[in-house]
Amino acid sequence: MDLTEMLRGSMPLCATLNMRGVTWTAELVEMELDFDPALCTSGGALHGGALMALADAAGGACAAANLPEGAVGTSTIESKTNFLGAVKDGTLTATSRPLHVGSSTIVIETELRRSDGRLVGKTTQTQTVLRPR
Repeated sequence: MDLTEMLRGSMPLCATLNMRGVTWTAELVEMELDFDPALCTSGGALHGGALMALADAAGGACAAANLPEGAVGTSTIESKTNFLGAVKDGTLTATSRPLHVGSSTIVIETELRRSDGRLVGKTTQTQTVLRPR
């Protein structure tokens, strides 16, 4: 199964927003979202919610790639995004890396960059590790 198909199957919002998987390892997850006028706010820029959705999906995939033994998944319990610029065309890329991998929480940092490489957002999120009940 291809990475994009797997991500869209496990997180249906990825399919709804047409996100693509590029890289999925424990050290690095990369996902992409193309500019779409249907995802914009006033002024023709991608809506912050679309940017945060991409960051959350990439961060969740990174946390999933770092699950400790016996865990069955993760869930975002905290997320903070700083927006540094607008996206008005091209492709938005999310690059996620783990900052902390523990037995009960995983902390991920995600950079959001425009096609020209400019940093437009930075997200730090904490994922709780889910275990079978």
